[in-house]
Amino acid sequence: MVAVNEKRPSKWLTPASGYLTGYTHTLNPYTGCAFGCSYCYVRRMPVGLFRKETWGEWVDIKRDPSGGFRREWLKAVAKGPVTVFMASATDPYQPIEYKERVTRSILEAMVEAPPQFVLVQTRSPLVTRDIDLLRELGERARVSMTIESDLEESRKHFAPSAPPLAARWRAVQELREADVPVQIAVSPLLPHSGRFAEQLLQASQRIVVDDFFRGDGSLGRRTSQLGVRALYEELGKQQQYSPETADSFFEELKSRADAGSAVLWGQEGFLP
Repeated sequence: MVAVNEKRPSKWLTPASGYLTGYTHTLNPYTGCAFGCSYCYVRRMPVGLFRKETWGEWVDIKRDPSGGFRREWLKAVAKGPVTVFMASATDPYQPIEYKERVTRSILEAMVEAPPQFVLVQTRSPLVTRDIDLLRELGERARVSMTIESDLEESRKHFAPSAPPLAARWRAVQELREADVPVQIAVSPLLPHSGRFAEQLLQASQRIVVDDFFRGDGSLGRRTSQLGVRALYEELGKQQQYSPETADSFFEELKSRADAGSAVLWGQEGFLP
């Protein structure tokens, strides 16, 4: 059972830094995330550490009864180019979004006054609900759909509350058919089958690969504190828990990709 609370933020836009230096701002429609993936680096950040509830068991809805986000957004856009990563510490399309529609209201404001670019990072097929708004934003928006493996066994072991993989593959196809810019984020790469690379190349022309050791913002230190190695050992896959696994997979993708595909590594693939 996920505990749901409400908050009324004084500010919505946060200046981007570190891994997301290429953006002007990050934007999180919620605090906390019901998907609660075992390897999520946010577990080791203050927002995840200093709560009584376990990460994945609570969500704060950001209420905006007075239209504060719209005013803040219009002011930011009026000052100059705005590039936004949504979201850096939550999933903007986690289950509560079905009812609350906070993310949708944000996209509505962006359609009214478009950013230079917004990346929508999610692992939820609910993003397809907002295809109408994403199409209006056109090339100014890109959906980044996380698909870390082609094996449901891996998904259930590492992220049992996250959406099934089949639903994510369908969402990517639906977005492409609607001409919404989309990429698949293999981030982080989880144990997978030998068919995964080919399936990715058939599904998307833009693929980003990352791993636990270079993609958690702390050179793997946060991930090691989460006990991810033990989860690999439980599957008998401990030999895959190394940077070389993702390096080899990345090289395989690049060698098999055609001229029209982009296969990118880490930070480069998430930048505007």
